[in-house]
Amino acid sequence: MTVSVERLPLLSASPGTQRAVTVHRFGAPGARPKVYLQAALHANELPGVVLIHHLLPRLEAAAARDEILGEIVVVPVANPIGLGQVVQGKHLGRYEAMHGANFNRGFPAIADLVAPRIDNRLTDDKVRNVALIRAAMREAVAEIAPRSELESLRKTLTSLAVDADIVLDLHCAEESLLFIYLPLARWPECSDLAAQMRCQRVLLWEGHHGRAFDEGISSPWLELAARFKDRPIPMACLGVTLELRGQLDATDALNAADAENLFRYLRRRQAIAGDPGVLPPLLDHGAPATGTDWVRAPVAGVVVHRKAIGDRVRKGEIVAEVIDPVAGDGAARRTPMVARVDGMVIGRDINRLVRPGDPAVVVSGDAALEDPEPNVD
Repeated sequence: MTVSVERLPLLSASPGTQRAVTVHRFGAPGARPKVYLQAALHANELPGVVLIHHLLPRLEAAAARDEILGEIVVVPVANPIGLGQVVQGKHLGRYEAMHGANFNRGFPAIADLVAPRIDNRLTDDKVRNVALIRAAMREAVAEIAPRSELESLRKTLTSLAVDADIVLDLHCAEESLLFIYLPLARWPECSDLAAQMRCQRVLLWEGHHGRAFDEGISSPWLELAARFKDRPIPMACLGVTLELRGQLDATDALNAADAENLFRYLRRRQAIAGDPGVLPPLLDHGAPATGTDWVRAPVAGVVVHRKAIGDRVRKGEIVAEVIDPVAGDGAARRTPMVARVDGMVIGRDINRLVRPGDPAVVVSGDAALEDPEPNVD
């Protein structure tokens, strides 16, 4: 049985204080597949924390039975900085209080760091190339010199995940069904994860969205393959973001079932020995992430929703209305909000008081929008 727990200190932000990232490790270092799993990078998104609470005893029991075949690295709370950001009783865990940076953006541009290290060293052997690139990734990230507590957090998390085969970043929305972001380049090969986790929507991404964690870990393989077209470089890391419903869905009932499904997925991917059982049917066959319609309030007021999460909608259909409680003209008291695409309501903002431009409803379109919003928030 190979199990360990360690604390990795971050750069101190002020005298007399220091935060750390707690890491649970299972299996032999270097064993394949390597799976990296973290929760609460947006620190006020806690269903993933409860999922890992239920997953760890399963992993410990598997380790006691010598069933860990790969290397499994688990970070129950990926953002101790955001976990401490409570202002007047409100937990503000999405953005860093110091500069307003999104905790899930701005991770290192790994391909830029690695390309000079592997130039003229790649061969026609893709297995050797993967090993070479992973070693170069580890070296490049180790040499990053963080200048702040946030940068040291980004470096720490990246160093833990950069050479993994599978990276699972557990998030949630404010009000939402269970959905997943997956790289289009690995679809439908990785559909087993969406099926096992019972994802009600599958969003397929390509390109860049602000170097979010999952993109920052997996897209370097695509970027390096594009730079070195004469050498075989597979996409050797599957990086995904799993949205575990809404913020209020941090419950034993939901997240224990999620943990069981995730444990079965790890068996299916042969990180853990044992029978994963029958793969459940796939609930969604994929939609472009660029089809996401953030339905925004055209005026200030109070939102009343006309569609439930999971409902199908048509382009031009009213999904919500904004009530102006002080409007004198009866016609101005309710302003409709309409969908721009045919698709599914996958989420809603938890706030009901809105200002002009606030996103109140999220509709996942079946086709890409002509003018999709960049996902950099």
